Amino acid sequence: MIFDTDIFIWAQRGNEKAAKLFEKEEEKSLSIQSYMELLQHAKNKTQHKYTKDFLKTFGFIVLPLTENIGHRASIYIEEYTLSSNLGSGDAIIAATAVENNMPLASSNVKHFRVIKELQLKAFKP
Repeated sequence: MIFDTDIFIWAQRGNEKAAKLFEKEEEKSLSIQSYMELLQHAKNKTQHKYTKDFLKTFGFIVLPLTENIGHRASIYIEEYTLSSNLGSGDAIIAATAVENNMPLASSNVKHFRVIKELQLKAFKP
């Protein structure tokens, strides 16, 4: 399963449901986009280290941005930005899930619901 950035944020805030969601999945992944978002919102190097250590300790795989993912994300932007306000970060995360044929867990269902081929798993904190 691929986890959207928001699930990590819920876990960092102490949400037990988010932590249990991580625990029950054997294969845990995140898009390079989510990885960058997590580091970008860290307030200092200590938080950077905490994020990197957390991902390593719990066996998360950071999935790279490939040419196919970039192409699919650009198609999503063309198709959905005007009608649904899809942002580029969410388009990359969704395209990563679709290209890797993995479900995406997110509490931001409204960001992704327009993408029909996406296997979306709604998380309710």
